[in-house]
Amino acid sequence: MIAPAAAPATAIRAWPYDPAVATGDCAMSVAIRLARPTDLEFLVEGNARMAAETQGRELDRGLLAEGVAAVFGDATKGRYYIADDGEAPIGLLLVTFEWSDWRAAWFWWLTSVYVVPSVRGRGVFTSLYRHVLAEARSDLEVCGIRLYVDERNQAACAVYQRCGLQDGGFRVFEQDFTLGPAA
Repeated sequence: MIAPAAAPATAIRAWPYDPAVATGDCAMSVAIRLARPTDLEFLVEGNARMAAETQGRELDRGLLAEGVAAVFGDATKGRYYIADDGEAPIGLLLVTFEWSDWRAAWFWWLTSVYVVPSVRGRGVFTSLYRHVLAEARSDLEVCGIRLYVDERNQAACAVYQRCGLQDGGFRVFEQDFTLGPAA
């Protein structure tokens, strides 16, 4: 395994993130941007926490760091977006690409979605989603957005439905050669 190039440390607050302003249910003001290699630590931590929280998986941090770093080295693998509150990253998602022969256009898949627990319910995912949706709609080669979610994650399903996503009626089948079946 090739170790990713060392990146400058990213400002990450102690987990879980607990800013004084993160109180109540009002929407937060966040900036959405493309992730940078300096965000590697946050991306790895967020992905690891998401896997543990949603699937009960403990990911190999070295392999995860290699996978995240590979996105920065090859745009065909996807692109990470970061939600930032002005002081530190608080949310992330990865967009990957699927060609649709039926539509002669691309679907953008939203994967690796993670929002720091203490700011959930404050519009962080919605901000990420709206930003990516606007970019997708402005690209004539994109026919839509898709995501998959563990059907047991009812909180996430409710958020996605509130954002206008609908159940596509598909089930995902897989053979995972690396991690094996989910818990």
